[in-house]
Amino acid sequence: MLAGLDLPLATLVLLVVVAFAAGWIDAVVGGGGLVQLPALLIGLPAGTPPAAILGTNKLSSMWGTATSAITYARRVRPDWRTVLSLVVGAGLGSAGGAQLAKLLPKDAFTPIVLVALVGVGLYTWRRPQLGLVSAVRHTGGAHYGRTAVIGLVVGAYDGFLGPGTGSFFVIALVGVLGYGFLEASGKAKIANLVTNVAALGVFAAHGTVLWGLGLSMGAANLLGGYLGARTAIARGNGFVRRVFLVVVAALAIKLAYDTVRMLAS
Repeated sequence: MLAGLDLPLATLVLLVVVAFAAGWIDAVVGGGGLVQLPALLIGLPAGTPPAAILGTNKLSSMWGTATSAITYARRVRPDWRTVLSLVVGAGLGSAGGAQLAKLLPKDAFTPIVLVALVGVGLYTWRRPQLGLVSAVRHTGGAHYGRTAVIGLVVGAYDGFLGPGTGSFFVIALVGVLGYGFLEASGKAKIANLVTNVAALGVFAAHGTVLWGLGLSMGAANLLGGYLGARTAIARGNGFVRRVFLVVVAALAIKLAYDTVRMLAS
């Protein structure tokens, strides 16, 4: 029994294993929610409130994101002024995106994100040298201003929709600012941690978190995040780029499926 929720042992074990895999994927390049959230939707009883599923997902993800962010910060040593401008922009964008979600139907937004994602994947795939070497293109105010805009735009997407936020952070930092995939992943993890904690605070305030299940999955997510960050750092930019393309392809397939299902209904 976890937080009043009676789950079969096999289901609990499966959710914990999935949380570990999600933590590893998320630490390397983002997109762990593609694995963990669908598993929660399938594994939890049909009557579980959506807010409880989302809150529990955030609770689990937060631990892996925090661990990978700390690991990257210790080993990659990011420029904290860049991180600060990214985080501030992401926080403001996330709040704005959450408000936008009340005004626009998400069904109309999904096809737009799908097109953008396919474009990102093709852009990265056709440029094999992209992100393999860090060559920052801007300095001073121009650099921090662009970083804040990236945070604002991707944060707004996170507040409005969410899936693949970490991957969008990574490709924006690589494509716009010229960071290598490894450095971009480190900064993305820190920004993602801030948005996760903020979202969890909202869910917790409304009492919509399955704490027992979320903490059980969080322990596995933490271990996956730690190992994923160490693997990425050890294997370098080329490895992160390959994982990035796989995750982007998976996200594009999921959104395409959602779009087709929406049109068919």
